Amino acid sequence: MTGIGVEAGAQAARSRALAVLRVRGRALGVAVLPAAAEVILLAGAATGHLVGPGWDAARWAVGVLAVLVLLATAGIALVVARARPAMTPTVPVTEESAPDLYRMVRDLAERLAVPAPSAIALTPDCDSWLEDRTHPAHGPPVRTGPGAADLPGEGRRPRRVPVAPVLVIGSPFLWWMRVGELRAVIAPVVAGTGPSAQPDIAAARRFVRGLDATLAVAATPRRGPLARGACAVLGRVARLLLGACREHAAQMERGVAAAAAERAQTVDYGLRIVAQEQVGLAYAGWDRLLTRVALPAWRMGRWPSRLDVGVVAALTELSRRDRLAEGFTSRLGERPACDLLEEPGSVDEATSLLAARLFHGGPAGPRADWAPVDWQSYPEEVVDRTWRADAARLHRVLDSLGPRPARHTAAPTLARILDHLTEPTDPAAVPTAPATEPMDPATGPTGPAGTAATAGPGAALVPARTDARTDADTDTDTALTAADDPDEDDDPGTERSALLAAGLSAEVAREENAVPRGATAAGQSPPCTLWDGGALPLVPLQPPRTARELLTDHVTAMVCCAAVDTAGAVPALDWLDGPSLLLHGERAADLAPRVLSLIEEGDPGPLRDWLAAAGIRPEKPIRLV
Repeated sequence: MTGIGVEAGAQAARSRALAVLRVRGRALGVAVLPAAAEVILLAGAATGHLVGPGWDAARWAVGVLAVLVLLATAGIALVVARARPAMTPTVPVTEESAPDLYRMVRDLAERLAVPAPSAIALTPDCDSWLEDRTHPAHGPPVRTGPGAADLPGEGRRPRRVPVAPVLVIGSPFLWWMRVGELRAVIAPVVAGTGPSAQPDIAAARRFVRGLDATLAVAATPRRGPLARGACAVLGRVARLLLGACREHAAQMERGVAAAAAERAQTVDYGLRIVAQEQVGLAYAGWDRLLTRVALPAWRMGRWPSRLDVGVVAALTELSRRDRLAEGFTSRLGERPACDLLEEPGSVDEATSLLAARLFHGGPAGPRADWAPVDWQSYPEEVVDRTWRADAARLHRVLDSLGPRPARHTAAPTLARILDHLTEPTDPAAVPTAPATEPMDPATGPTGPAGTAATAGPGAALVPARTDARTDADTDTDTALTAADDPDEDDDPGTERSALLAAGLSAEVAREENAVPRGATAAGQSPPCTLWDGGALPLVPLQPPRTARELLTDHVTAMVCCAAVDTAGAVPALDWLDGPSLLLHGERAADLAPRVLSLIEEGDPGPLRDWLAAAGIRPEKPIRLV
């Protein structure tokens, strides 16, 4: 460790912290200027120098102004000091549940000659950082100083002592990394507790966090005009101060990071290079697991209860497929960092539920429609149910587009989907939606007939315009307008597929808007005490699916249902690609281009050939949800 580098980084951070504090001092100086002017005027009157009607009027005017400015300053300072800073939702890890982990972190802090973190928490993300949770609104236990219990007098508040920040560790690191790799990764983070204990840096951070929290308070909707005016002034002052100290605060944090990194140079330096490779690999596996595996389950009202175990399985599968990753499997013989926990299963379940809340907006705990699912039950409870729910929705929308052809039975079949999406050779044979019984967003495909629509593709799907429009109506019209206007949809596709895709978009929008705004997936509002404002999900994983993507997913689900019901195929879970179909014990990996050929070109030939080769009978009825 080069002491010169550490000292330079710390001095740079402290100088920037002093610059932030100077901004605060200048603001206070400006606030007391009217009061200072009033003191001068009063002193002049007392000494007989500033007398007369003009000076008396000036004293009254400046005095009123000084009182108003001081009251406003006191109110703003109170809000800045009392406003609750944003706190990252995490899973706390007590020392009783992870004594080995706490021992490792304390040993690491001792080697780095810095204060040990006050606590450890886990986050469902591939990152680690220090978080200051000493604000009274966060509710930390009050720490008493030495001899505080011996002070005379009852009711005296205990004296607070400086509290180190909380160490937040990404939960995927604990399950994928080995103990030595985890120590090497968090060494620069733990080293940051040293600069955090510096009084000037700590004060500057508190000031910046207070301004940020004040902006959140000012942005809270207010009903009364007086409250709105006060919040407008509050927000303007907070933005002005933040703008003045933003650059200094950023440079201060860079200096703290540089000093921490320099201090951690000699701690497992060689191992840290290898561990950084595992950080990138864990991030890729975690992102793939969330978007391909967890997201379909969350949409079905199920949350995988062992996500961290899943990321290990996903990265192991990656190392099996990728010849460049063959060396990673040899690491599995070493002790994993999750062994530092007394009950890794319960911690994994808690972080998995938190991940569902952060990335999808699920309820805070299990419910009848929000149940945990293990990986053994995932194919049956998630994959199969997702396919059949999509197939049922596809047939409902298809029923709303017009009467069922005579050659198709009342039971749902894949053949009907193929015939509908097949592009006819005669343009006059393209069916148009009937003018009777249009699909109403409020009542669904089976609702009462509405106003007759004009002829043309998609006309029957457009709801009648009313004065009282709902959010579902707006989303439906947006989806249908994009389908009717080819210039707004860059994806290739036939007229039939565009019509069906618009209907699916409207149906999905209607189902999503059936849940009240600000509610969770189960229709229940989350407790506000657990979150620092904002609607769930806080970090959406993916943008909403386009109409073409929705149609592709639904047609693929219909094919998979037919394969399961008529050819003995089984739903399965692929750790890297999510839900998959096993035909004769092998994964059906060549289905997607054939479905796209049907949707984009109206050519069912490749898909029909694939169905025949797999022994799937599209004319047979399938089972829906």
